[in-house]
Amino acid sequence: MINHFRQAAQNKEFLITAEVTPPKGGNPTRMLEMAKQLKGRVHGVNVTDGSRAVLRMSSVAASALLLQYGIEPICQVACRDRNVIGLQADLMGAYALGLRNILALTGDPVKAGDHPKARAVFELESVRLLKLIDNLNRGVDYNQKSLPDDPLDLFVGAAVDPQSSSWSGLQRRFESKLAAGAQFFQSQLITDFDKLDKFMHQIAAKSDKPILAGIFLLKSAKNAQFIKKNVPGVEIPDSIIKRLADADEPLKEGVKIAAEQVQLAKQLCQGVHIMAVKREDLIPEILDQAGISPIIIKG
Repeated sequence: MINHFRQAAQNKEFLITAEVTPPKGGNPTRMLEMAKQLKGRVHGVNVTDGSRAVLRMSSVAASALLLQYGIEPICQVACRDRNVIGLQADLMGAYALGLRNILALTGDPVKAGDHPKARAVFELESVRLLKLIDNLNRGVDYNQKSLPDDPLDLFVGAAVDPQSSSWSGLQRRFESKLAAGAQFFQSQLITDFDKLDKFMHQIAAKSDKPILAGIFLLKSAKNAQFIKKNVPGVEIPDSIIKRLADADEPLKEGVKIAAEQVQLAKQLCQGVHIMAVKREDLIPEILDQAGISPIIIKG
C-alpha cells in the first residue's frame, strides 16, 4: 500500500492537510461528503480523536471509512481515554485496517468537553506515545517484548505551537518529540507569522522534518472573538477581527484571510494544515485563492 502523504513529505513537496470531525452518532454521511470534496486538493485528511473532549465516533473507525473512499487519512490518537494496552491495541488495529498516518496527541482535558464527570486516563502524554509507536514500528511492545505477528510501519507526527509564550519550553518539547520519533509536525492555529518565522529559523531549522502551519477559517468577527476568548494560547489580532466585522460578507472575507495566510506560510515552511470547522467544503476555494493547484497523485 502506497502512503502518498509520507511519499510527498519525503519528496519535500508543499504539503496540504485538512481536518474533518467524526460524526456524533452512527451515520458518517456528512463527514464523508465533506472529505470527498477534499479529494485531489489535500495530501491527507486529519480525523480528530475526541477533540475538546467532546464525544465523537472513534477516529480509527472514521479513518477506515475515509480509506474506503480513497481518501488518505491522518488518524489522530490521544492519550486521554486509553491506557497503554488500549493505545497499543488501537494502533495495531489501525495498521491492520490500512491506516498508515498517525498524529500523536496528549489530548484535551475532560472538563473541557461534554462528559466533564468522565474519568481521564492520561497514562502517557504525546512524547511517550511517540516512543510507544516507535517501539511498535521496531516490532516490540511497551514492555520491550517482541511482537510475534510482525511490526507496524506507521508514519507518525506531532503537534507544535510556534506561538507558545515559553520559548525554552517550545524548544524542549519540539526536540523531545523529534527524539521520540516524530516524522512531521502540524501546528496550532497561526496568526503571528513573525513568530512562525522565528520558530522556523531558530528551532525547526535544526531538523529536516516537515512543519505544517495551522490555518483556521474564521467565519465572522463573533467567531474570531469566541476562539480568541475560549481557545487557550490563541491570539487573534484586532486587525483581523475588524476586517471580519467591517466586511459585507464576513465568510468570504474569512476565506480571503485564510488564503493570504496560506501564501504567507508557503514562504516559511513545508506545508499547511487547514481547519474549517463545519465548512470543509470551502477549503478548495481557500486553496484556489492562495494559488495552490490540485494535487496529482502518482503511483
